[in-house]
Parts: sequence; structure tokens; C-alpha cells
Amino acid sequence: MTPSHSSVRHRPSAVPGLANRLSRRRAGTRVAKVAFLVLLVVLFPSPVHAASDAQGVEMLPILAGLVLIILGARLGGSLFERLSQPPVLGELAAGVLLGNLGLLGWHGLDGLRALPVIEALAQIGVLFLLFQVGLESNVQKMLAVGPSSLLVAVLGVVTPMILGFGVSRWFFPAHNPLADWFVAATLCATSVGITARVLSDLKRTTSKEGQIILGAAVIDDVLGLMVLAVVAGIIQAVDRGASFGAASVLWIVAKSALFLAAAVFAGQWLSKHTFRLASRLRGEGLLLSLALAFCFGAAFLAGKAGLAPIVGAFAAGLVLDEVHYADLKARDHAQRGIPELLDPIASFLVPIFFVLMGMRVDLSVFGAVGVMGFAAVLTLAAVLGKQACSLGVLERGVDRVAVGLGMIPRGEVGLVFASVGATLFIAGERVVTTEVFSAVVIMVVVTTMVTPSVLVWRLRRTSGQRFTRNGLEQ
Repeated sequence: MTPSHSSVRHRPSAVPGLANRLSRRRAGTRVAKVAFLVLLVVLFPSPVHAASDAQGVEMLPILAGLVLIILGARLGGSLFERLSQPPVLGELAAGVLLGNLGLLGWHGLDGLRALPVIEALAQIGVLFLLFQVGLESNVQKMLAVGPSSLLVAVLGVVTPMILGFGVSRWFFPAHNPLADWFVAATLCATSVGITARVLSDLKRTTSKEGQIILGAAVIDDVLGLMVLAVVAGIIQAVDRGASFGAASVLWIVAKSALFLAAAVFAGQWLSKHTFRLASRLRGEGLLLSLALAFCFGAAFLAGKAGLAPIVGAFAAGLVLDEVHYADLKARDHAQRGIPELLDPIASFLVPIFFVLMGMRVDLSVFGAVGVMGFAAVLTLAAVLGKQACSLGVLERGVDRVAVGLGMIPRGEVGLVFASVGATLFIAGERVVTTEVFSAVVIMVVVTTMVTPSVLVWRLRRTSGQRFTRNGLEQ
């Protein structure tokens, strides 16, 4: 269609306007960076120490740390979004920068990563993260995805674990074999959010490949959490001096499965009746308060059962259904459900976790012989392990390579696993050492950054259409 005279007449004026906006945006970014550096010097003129005063917790280092963590997360996330990358990578990068300023001779933030309150906030952020993942999952859809998704998920857990164990054993033969199995467990999970965003942008979520990938990724999360529960349970039992055998493994597997099954079925009943009774109470904010209590209660019960609290948080999200709190929403004339109500709190707490994980990456360890090699081979094992899961696709005409590529990103889930390992010990030795943790972070970053580009390339090639990251090219 021929453009109208008015559109032609206004086009030249739009270009200077766009240039002015870009100029202002760049200037604003420079100002934000300068302000951030000034805050570093003003807030932390001397090193931070995890200490308490006579009245209890010393608040000033905590407040100053939160300022830098939140601003660093936002600046890093914004930068990576401009690069068409997930903002979680920017939050990680901000943490790596803050945690390694000592290499440049400034040690003002050396104690920030050890502040107990920051650590507690980060752990609560993990609970929120897994709670949200559970809310976005659906038990009925998980059961209806078919045998292909189940087989893809199983292969996507087993194969990376075997490869990961072999790599860890090869590079660290002196480590306890259980530590190698935990490193292997960090490779088994898939970050459904990264692949789901790509498929959504390309309008391919309803394709066979999309349905298999998304279904398998959800099942993958459940299996991954069970693996985490089993491996962590065995490590804790051995560290306490308990006997280790096939019966112990079977008991932990059964306990994990029973907890998830009980959480799903009993939780459905409890959630339904709890929110029905709550609809008779008066007061504002009941929906959010009950949702938080439900999440923390399930996490507490998982911990008492000997499982990681994040398993309980995931289960709580899995069983909460909008139907259960529909009466409460209608009574309060609320327009937002639990996921929307959680967003403001999660946007505060979850980035604290990722920045703190980045701060625990010690760049100096990569100067040690073999650490960079370990990170590279571990990343290769993570990629190849997920390609093997494409063998589980049973339907004809499905692009198996695209399915394998869509299962590659580890994203936030791999970091959650690594953070749990960093708290476990065997005979006084940390399960996930500084070297291993740093290598796992490298693996997470590479797999998360690579997936969008290669998945777009594969789908564009097989479909015969031209795709960009933002969808079909017009």
C-alpha cells in the first residue's frame, strides 16, 4: 500500500525524536552507572563484617548491602535485556562484579556475602522462585502430555547425570563420590522459562515440538527435585555417620515420592477448604497472606521430612488452583490472582538470591590449573546430555534436534541446586567447593545464553520461515 502524504510528511521529524530519546537513554544509563559507583564508595568506605552490636543485628551494613544488591540487579538485568538475554544473567553478572572487586584492590564488599540476613533473604527468595514455578505448572497437564514428554524428561535427567558424574570424577578423583553425584545432579534440571519465552515469541508453543518440550521441562523439574532430595538426603545421612546402602536409597526415594504425592492430593483438599473458610473472614490482604503461609508451611514440612524446603515450596505452588480461592477473590473484588500478588515481593527477593550466587563466584579460582577445563567439559556434558533426551520423541514428523536444543538451558534451577550443595558437607569437606560452584555458574550462563539463538536457528531452518527472536519476520 502506498504511504499517505501525512505519514511521509511526519517521517523526517520522527528520526530526530528517536535520536533524542536514544541520546537521553544513553545519558541516563551513564548517570546510573556513575551513581552506582559513587554508592559503592559512600556506603562501603571500609570492609563489611558479619557482626552484631550490643542491641542485636547491626542494620547499617545490611541496608547498604540491600541498596547495592537491588540496584546492581536492576542495572545488570536491564543491560542483558538490551542484549536480548534473560535478565537473570545480568543479575548474576552484577553479583560476580560486586563479589570480585577485591581482585582490583578494593575489599569493601568482602563480608557482604557472609551477612546472615542477606543469606536468609536469598533463601526466602529461592522459596518464592520455586513457589512461582509450581504455580505456573499444572498437574493435569503434566499427566496429559503423553509418553514422549515423559520419556524425554527421564532421558534428560539420567543422561546428563551420568555424564556429569564422569566429568566430576575425572577432574576431582580425590573428592567423595557422593560429591560427584551432587555435581551431576546440577546438570539434570531444565529451566522451562527460557525455552517457553522463545517458543512464545516464535508462536510455536502449540506445535508438537513446543508441547513436548514444555511438558518434558515441567516433568523434568519434578524429577530434578526428587533427585536433589535423594542425593542431598544420602549425603546428610553419610555425614551423620549413618549406614549407607540400597535400603537407605530406596527409603529416601520413597519418602520423596510420598511427600510429593501427599502434597498434591492432601494439599488440594487443604487448599480448597482453607480458602473457603478464609472467604468468611474480614480484612484486606487475606489472599496473599494465606498463600504465603501455605508456601512457608509446605517448605517447613518438607524440611521436617528431611527434604530440601524448596521441594515443599514447589509442591505448594503445584496444588494451589485459582478455583480454590475464587470465592475470596470475588468477595474482595480482586482483579489479581496469587501469581500477580506475588510479583512485587518476588521482584525484590529473587534477585537477591541471584546476585548473592554471583558474588560467591571467585574469579581467582579460574587461574588454578584445570578449573577452566572443568567448566568447559562440564558445560559440554550439560549440552550433550540434553541432546540425548531427543531420542525419547516417539511421534513421527517431530524435529528431535529442536526438542533437544529446547531442553538445554539450566537457568535459575541449576543455581538453586548448586546453592543447596554449597551448604552440605561430608566429613568436614564442602560438597560443592568454590571451584565447582564457579564452574557450575559458568555452565548455567553458557547454556542459558546459547539456547535462544540455536533454537531460533533450528526452528527457522526446519520450518522454512524466517524467524527473529521477536517472532516471525514480516
